[in-house]
This record gives sequence, structure tokens and C-alpha cells, in this order.
Amino acid sequence: MTEEDRLARNRYYIIAGTNLVATAGAVLGLLIAGRSVTTEYTVLGGALLLASLYMMAVVPRWLARRWRTPPQP
Repeated sequence: MTEEDRLARNRYYIIAGTNLVATAGAVLGLLIAGRSVTTEYTVLGGALLLASLYMMAVVPRWLARRWRTPPQP
């Protein structure tokens, strides 16, 4: 396996791990909001859910754009 292949594999794992962590955060936010007794915990769960959804939508695309191969002249 070449160095470029290893780098691509590691970057793929980072993007997949980011999605996995964001999904876990969204599930945790749903659990907190769904089982809460007070309004504060409901808001906390909703905020965690929204932050996780934002992370799932933005961070992988940002990483892919950052790691994109520059165009050859």
C-alpha cells in the first residue's frame, strides 16, 4: 500500500468517524429531550440534536473540500 493510499484511507476513516460521532450525539439529544422532566433539559436535548445535525451536514463536506487534490496546471 502506498503512502497516498494510506492517507486516503485514514481520511476516509476520519470522515466516517465524524459521521458516527454526530449520529451518536443526535441520538443522545433525542434521549435527553424525550426523557426530560424540566424545560431546561428539553432545550439542552434539542440544542444537542441541532448541533449534531449541523455537524453531520457541514463537517464531512468541509474536510473533503480541505483535502481535495489541487488542480494540475
